[in-house]
Amino acid sequence: MKNKNNINAKYAKFGYIFVIPFVVVFLIFSFWPILYTTAVGFTDLKGLGNTNMHLLKDDIFANFKNVLSSATFQVSIKNTVKMWVLNFIPQVLLALLLASWFTDKRSKVAGEGFFKIIFYMPNIITAATVAILFASLFGYPMGPVNDLMTRFGLNRSGEPINFFLSKGVAQGVVIFIQTWMWYGYTTINIIAGVNGISPEIFESAEVDGATRTQTFFQITLPNIKTIMLFILVTSLIGGLNMFDIPKLLVTNSGPDNATKTTSVFIYDQAFSGSYLYNRAGAASMIMFVIIVILSALLFYLMRDKDEVALKKLAKKQEKMRAAELKAQELLKGV
Repeated sequence: MKNKNNINAKYAKFGYIFVIPFVVVFLIFSFWPILYTTAVGFTDLKGLGNTNMHLLKDDIFANFKNVLSSATFQVSIKNTVKMWVLNFIPQVLLALLLASWFTDKRSKVAGEGFFKIIFYMPNIITAATVAILFASLFGYPMGPVNDLMTRFGLNRSGEPINFFLSKGVAQGVVIFIQTWMWYGYTTINIIAGVNGISPEIFESAEVDGATRTQTFFQITLPNIKTIMLFILVTSLIGGLNMFDIPKLLVTNSGPDNATKTTSVFIYDQAFSGSYLYNRAGAASMIMFVIIVILSALLFYLMRDKDEVALKKLAKKQEKMRAAELKAQELLKGV
């Protein structure tokens, strides 16, 4: 037994050795910037020559209060949440529809692999590239969309339209791009989750005469709850950190800050105009706390209640056994 334990211990060290590069990179490029950003939020640090950093003494939370009371920050939060929700809902619905289509053996989709590649391809293209592409498509005064509208008589005035002067259009294009880029990724994840379900369950449902709709809602969805939680949390984190597309698609965040997200707000605070690193750091930490709270809430709401109940029952039984053993020992002592 000792020899086996010694062999396992010798092999275990190789695992730690392979992990060292990741740990070093994480500490330097992720953990240290997080700590530094947190510290900056409590100081008066600014950029461009004014790089002396002093801890705020009068009110240590002054930067956080200034950010939270900022009308621009409040608008950016509303925009971020709105654009994330409106792209996440159609994205997940479309992904569920496609996943149910691909995984249903009764459908027998021809060229399934080809379709998966096509759906996933937009996710491979960088967000910056996509943003520049759509900015060109809706270009003013010359752009493909304007040219097509004029050619087919859809533009009654005959004059080119500056689409991004409309708040709704600017936000709508961002929402469409986010949905188009990520629905393929979501579809692949859901397909992986469905393929992990035992085929015997689906076969039993088919034998019992269950329809495709009944199979999807009563078997598929309940069994991919963990995958759906993963998709929801990762989408939440990515959505609240939306930056490339709203920043590059419309100049100066469009009309009335229509496409200004919290990440764009943080960038503008740190690198545009006044170079307020302290407020940018405070805004970053506020968003970090919001994401942590919302993620924890999602984990709580989507937890497996049956599993929690079983764990509570197991703990209760262990306590009862411990109490019984203690009582037996006391009786033996008497």
